[in-house]
Amino acid sequence: MVHHLAKNNSLVNEWVNDLRNVEVQTQRMRFRRNMERIGEVCAYEISKTMPYEAAEINTPLGIYNAQTLSHQPVIATIFRAGFPLFQGMLNFFDKADCAFVAAYRKHNQDGSFNINQEYVTCPDLSGRTLIIADPMLATGASLIMALDELFEYGQPAAVHVVVAIACTEGIENLIQKYPDFTIWAADIDDELTAKGYIVPGLGDAGDLSFGSKMQF
Repeated sequence: MVHHLAKNNSLVNEWVNDLRNVEVQTQRMRFRRNMERIGEVCAYEISKTMPYEAAEINTPLGIYNAQTLSHQPVIATIFRAGFPLFQGMLNFFDKADCAFVAAYRKHNQDGSFNINQEYVTCPDLSGRTLIIADPMLATGASLIMALDELFEYGQPAAVHVVVAIACTEGIENLIQKYPDFTIWAADIDDELTAKGYIVPGLGDAGDLSFGSKMQF
């Protein structure tokens, strides 16, 4: 299932507009905060799909019969671009466990690139809800590689993928590999360049959040 948030007009459209706008992107803190906001909205929507169970809560004046999450999710992200989106979800799922994947595109002189994945840390995922944040879903190759590695830590009961901008090709590739996943995309673009960049997209989310980098 794919949820395209910008399809139904809301404040998400405003945040996506700012993320894309070259005149606004120079405000690095604002860029990060807009990513966080998208993560917060997605966390709230995902919380509606999760299982709940009855619980008794002691108040100063009596007992309250409540509904509480059956389990806390595991929130994962891919270094470094995913951190603001991840932080937004963690703001809402503040009791969640976390997983981290270090992966990046290693560019070659001919313009091609390889995906280097060097580090993964993750709790037991068995029977839990896994939510992974990746701001840009282009071809889906790095996300699929990360998920393949995370599943070495157990089989989740449900998986949600949260992205700011997705490309239709990346969505199709992810669904082909994992048809039961739920994708939450703030917006979806149709074009992908030969070098694997989303058009119109927004540029390099990691650089816009944290500054340019040197690569050797």
